[in-house]
Amino acid sequence: MDRLADLALAALAADGPLALGLDGYVPREAQRHLAEAVADAIDDGATLVAEAGTGTGKTYAYLVPALLSGKRVIISTGTRALQDQLYHRDLPRVRSALAAGLKTALLKGRANYLCLYRMEQAKGERFASREVAAQFQRVVAWSGRTLRGDLAELADIAEDSPLWPQVTSTADNCLGAECPFWEECFVAKARQQAQAADVVVVNHHLLLADLALKAEGFGEILPGAAAFVLDEAHQLPELAAQFFGEAVSARQLLDLARDSLAECRNVTGALATVMTPAQDLERTMRDTRLAMEGLPQRGPQARLLATPRIAEALAGLDRALVQLDAALAPLAESSPGFAALAARAGELLKRLRAWVGEKPGYLPGAEAPEQPGSEPFSVLWFELTQRGFMLQRTPLDVSAPLRAYREKSRAAWIFTSATLAVAGDFEHIGRRLGLEAPRTLLQPSPFDWPDQALCYLPPGLPEPNQRDYVPAMLDAIWPVLEASNGRAFLLFTSHRALREAAEQMQDAPWPLFVQGTAPRNVLLERFRESGNGVLLGAASFWEGVDVAGEALSLVVIDRLPFASPGDPVLEARLEAVRRRGGQPFRDEQLPQAVIALKQGVGRLIRSDRDRGVLVLCDPRLVSKSYGRSFFASLPPFPRTRALADVQAFFAGSATATAAPEPEF
Repeated sequence: MDRLADLALAALAADGPLALGLDGYVPREAQRHLAEAVADAIDDGATLVAEAGTGTGKTYAYLVPALLSGKRVIISTGTRALQDQLYHRDLPRVRSALAAGLKTALLKGRANYLCLYRMEQAKGERFASREVAAQFQRVVAWSGRTLRGDLAELADIAEDSPLWPQVTSTADNCLGAECPFWEECFVAKARQQAQAADVVVVNHHLLLADLALKAEGFGEILPGAAAFVLDEAHQLPELAAQFFGEAVSARQLLDLARDSLAECRNVTGALATVMTPAQDLERTMRDTRLAMEGLPQRGPQARLLATPRIAEALAGLDRALVQLDAALAPLAESSPGFAALAARAGELLKRLRAWVGEKPGYLPGAEAPEQPGSEPFSVLWFELTQRGFMLQRTPLDVSAPLRAYREKSRAAWIFTSATLAVAGDFEHIGRRLGLEAPRTLLQPSPFDWPDQALCYLPPGLPEPNQRDYVPAMLDAIWPVLEASNGRAFLLFTSHRALREAAEQMQDAPWPLFVQGTAPRNVLLERFRESGNGVLLGAASFWEGVDVAGEALSLVVIDRLPFASPGDPVLEARLEAVRRRGGQPFRDEQLPQAVIALKQGVGRLIRSDRDRGVLVLCDPRLVSKSYGRSFFASLPPFPRTRALADVQAFFAGSATATAAPEPEF
C-alpha cells in the first residue's frame, strides 16, 4: 500500500492531477515538503507544528493529503472569511482535480445562521432605526429562498449590524428540539450534513466551543475524526482562553430582558408577571454601566469592586436578576421559550455571583493552593464598551485542557500558520498549546526577498513613548509615501496613534482610508480600486488581509507590537511566569510581539510578482538587543537606513543591495 505522502507528492508533481487540472498551478518545492509532513502526520496519528511562509501554498499542501487519506478530517480556519474561501473556492478546485468523490461540509457556529424562530419573534419588535427595519425586511424576503440560511449570503448587511442578534440564536436561547421550527432549522441541517461528511470545514470558534463543552450542539460532529488540521494556528491560544473562561455581559442581560418580553406574546397573561422585572433588569443594567463611567477600558476585578457605587450597582443587578428569575420560573412549563429563559436567568445569576464573590486568581469552587510560589488558575477582569460592559474570568493557561482533548481524540493534529516560530524556535507556541515534543517543520517563504523587497529603518526617530513620536514618524515616512505614490498600509499598534495620524494626514495628496469609517471589507475594496490609496489600520488589518499587486507596495509599522502593559490578563500572565522562575519579557512579551510583527509584515509580499518596501519605524529595533530576535524571525530582507535606497527601489533603477546589519 502506498504511503499517503507518496500519493500527495505525486498529486503535486509537475505532471500530476493538480498541474493538469488547475489553471496556473505551478509545483513548489516548499509546498511539497509541507504536504509530505502533513501526510506523514495523518498516517502516523502524530502532532505536527508547521510554519509555512507566505507563498508556500499551504492550503493545497494540507488539502491534498486530507482528501487522499480516505479518513475523516476536520479542517479549522482562523476566520469565517477564510472558512468561506477554503470551502467555496480552494476545496472544490482540489477535489475536482483529484477526482475525489468524498463528501464535504461547511459548518459554522449558530450566530452565522438565520434562526427562523427568532425572526418570527422579531416581527413584533421595534427596531433601532429605519435602516435596521429595512434590513429586517430584506432578511424576511431572503429567508423564503435561501437553502442554507448562511448570513454570509447577505454580504450587503454589515457584520456588526444590530439586527443579527435578533435573528440568530445562541447556545443560551436556542430551544433545540422543542422549537416549533426544528424541522426547518438551518443549524440542524448544517449539522446533519457535517455528520455525513468526510471532510468538514469549521472555524476555530466552533472547534473551541466544542472543546470547551459550551453546548453549541455540535458535540457529535467533531469526535471521530482521524485528523484535525488547524490553519492560522497562531490565533488558537488567545481564542482558547476566551472559550475556557466565563463572562457576564450587558448584552446578555439586555437580550434576556427583551427576549422575556417577546416570549410573552406566546403565553396569555404572562406579560403582567414578566414586564416589570424585565424592564427593571434593563434599567439596572444601564445604571450599572453608568456607575462604571470614568474607569479605564480594561482593569482587574479589584479596581471595580473597590468603588462603592459600582459594588452597590452590581448588588442591584443581582436583585434584578433574582426578581426576573422568580417571575420566569412559574412560566417554565407554559412554553419552551420560557423554560429556556428561566435557565438563562439562573445561569447569569450564578456567573454574576461567582465573579463578584470569587477570590481573585482562582477558579470557582477550586481551593486556593497554599504552598508558596503556586500560581493562579485564572484572572478576573472587566472590560467597558461605549454602552456596555463585560465581567470576565480568563484562564491563564489553556495548555492542559487542549492537551487533554488531543489525547482523548486519538487523532493526528496539524497546526500550521505563516507565523508560529520565534527566531526559528517553536518552544513558545508549543508551550501555550500544551504540545510535548511535536514534529516540527519550518518552511520559509519561497519568494525572492532580496529582489522583491526592501526593509527601511528610518534614522533619528525618538523613543515610541515620547509625546512627539507620531508627528516625527509621519515626517520620516512622508518622503517614502511620495516615492511609492501612496499604495500603502500604515499599521498602528493603538487606535489613539491611528486617530492622531489620520487627523494629521487628512490633507494628504493620496486617497485616505481609515479604519472605523467603514466596514473592513468595504475599506479594502475602495483601497484596491483607488490604485494609490493609503490605508490606516490597527489590529484587524495586521492579519487576514490580502492585497496582491501594485495597489499595496508599502507597509509601514509604527512600533513594535508589544501588548499593552496595563492589560489585566497580560499582567496576570507575567506574574505567573515570574512565580515559575521565568523571565516575563523573554518568555511571554517578546515572543508574542515577534509573532504579531510577522503577521503585519506578511501583508507586503503576497505573490512572486509583488515588489514592496517595509518601513519599521521603532528605533528599539536598533537600540535594544532584543531587536535581533525580531530580525531573525523576519524574511531575509535587505535592510537600509538610507532614504535614497528606498527612492531608488521605487524608481526601479536598482534594488538596494543588502545593507550591513544595523548596529545594536
